[in-house]
Amino acid sequence: MFLDIDLGSQTLTLSEARDSNTIKAYPVSTSRYGAGEIRDSYKTPRGLHMIRAKVGAGRPANTVFQARRPTGEIFDEEMKVRYPNRDWILTRILWLSGLEKGKNRLGDVDTMRRFIYIHGCPDSTTLGVPGSIGCIRMNNQDLIELFDRVSVGDIVNLSERRSKEV
Repeated sequence: MFLDIDLGSQTLTLSEARDSNTIKAYPVSTSRYGAGEIRDSYKTPRGLHMIRAKVGAGRPANTVFQARRPTGEIFDEEMKVRYPNRDWILTRILWLSGLEKGKNRLGDVDTMRRFIYIHGCPDSTTLGVPGSIGCIRMNNQDLIELFDRVSVGDIVNLSERRSKEV
């Protein structure tokens, strides 16, 4: 499978291969700080990546993760009120690794070492507009569907091609 994430339109498009027809498109939310590759920038990295690891198979929707491990919690709105500044990583994780040496791989631009994921978020999170601190947020049910369709090693392209239509 091939995942194309357009930071301009805040859309993830799934297809069988890079130049094949779209299977499905999903709204996402990338970094509120824009695009960028430098460590500690909180920006979403651009370029070609691969899915390095899939985390959370079989877990219930809204499972809370910290450091790619389930905490034993299931997210609810009460938790959001108790921990208003927590960056919620829910349901599943697709951990990305850069493929372009010097752009998004190795050194100060290494996507994997920056812990950039495609992950679930609270249902109340607005998608279709930037809002994360680097990762790609998705609706939990959409993420479960995507997670079940993709494999470790699948290619993910992150770019700024299109502008979101108003």
